[in-house]
Amino acid sequence: MNKQFIFATLLALAAATSPALAQTGAGDIEFRNVAEQEVDVKAADGKVEKKRVAVAKAIPGAEIIYTSTFRNVGKRPAANIQVVNPVPANTVLVGGSAFGENTEITYSADGAKTWATADKVKVKGADGKERPAGISELTHVRWVYRGELAPGKQAAVGFRVVVN
Repeated sequence: MNKQFIFATLLALAAATSPALAQTGAGDIEFRNVAEQEVDVKAADGKVEKKRVAVAKAIPGAEIIYTSTFRNVGKRPAANIQVVNPVPANTVLVGGSAFGENTEITYSADGAKTWATADKVKVKGADGKERPAGISELTHVRWVYRGELAPGKQAAVGFRVVVN
């Protein structure tokens, strides 16, 4: 099967839902990005519950949740699906926040040139020697979907950041 590569560009913190369609011989993938914040909402019974709402205003210290949803709208299974999201400018990735069922999650600190698990990402220090990358040095997150996504099936991946 042909390799599908979905590059999710999350340029604006207040990005609304932005659908995209990637078509290949291996299946058709409908793709959507959302940027949300969790807010406390008081229910009718007085209980306070967390609810996700679209980002209206991102101020320093705010935590933003980026979610990329992909659905196979084709007639054949889709394989080799990769989702790559940059960590938006003026934000820092929240450690351990990346999620995605049935995916392998890796990170980059060099603009998506090389990939490794979070604990294995390296950068060059001021002395020119390699050292482990700090969370604030991670530039991208990548998810590789394991196996095939059947026609009509959907999956989601995402991560959280804090606005500087």
